[in-house]
Amino acid sequence: MNVADHQFPDSHHDDYSKTTFGFWLYLLTDLMFFATIFSTYAVLKKSTFGGPGAKDLFSVSYAMIETLIMLTCAFIAGIGGVYAHRKSKGGTIISFVLAFLLGGAILGMIWHEFSHVFAGGYDWRSSAYLSAYFTLLGTFALHLIGGLLWTIVLLPPLFKVGVTSLHLKRMSCLRIFWQFLSIVWVFIFTFVYLLGEI
Repeated sequence: MNVADHQFPDSHHDDYSKTTFGFWLYLLTDLMFFATIFSTYAVLKKSTFGGPGAKDLFSVSYAMIETLIMLTCAFIAGIGGVYAHRKSKGGTIISFVLAFLLGGAILGMIWHEFSHVFAGGYDWRSSAYLSAYFTLLGTFALHLIGGLLWTIVLLPPLFKVGVTSLHLKRMSCLRIFWQFLSIVWVFIFTFVYLLGEI
């Protein structure tokens, strides 16, 4: 067995490929779930009932900062996946810790945005539009919390034993999850913030 065989799993016949394929199937179902929420948001976008709309409540520049942080988070998680495949314990841990911190920053920024809406005297009951907005962003925030908790669970074993084949599968799925969230966020940025200005 040469070094390449040891570092990179067989992409067709091993447990790694089966696990990642199964995880992709899960993400496809999650994508359909988000698509349903996006469709609802698109239908209710103009249903403000005299209340504020997107351009009254949100800042595109603030959302752009969130987007850059989210894309950076996904990029660093991707680097962490590369380190995991190369069995680099330190590189994997550092990358996913950074991804964790950036994901936490996004979560904090979403909460700050929610607080801004609440401070204006509005919530999800104020209009159909705000109900759709809080549902969409709230669902994304719950996924973020899931990713953060998942990272907390997976990192301690890496400190103890390094990157084993089991950890490689788990960290690869976590990497894919962070990258999936970045794709969802790009759609949120486009539909909620950019198109909200129109």
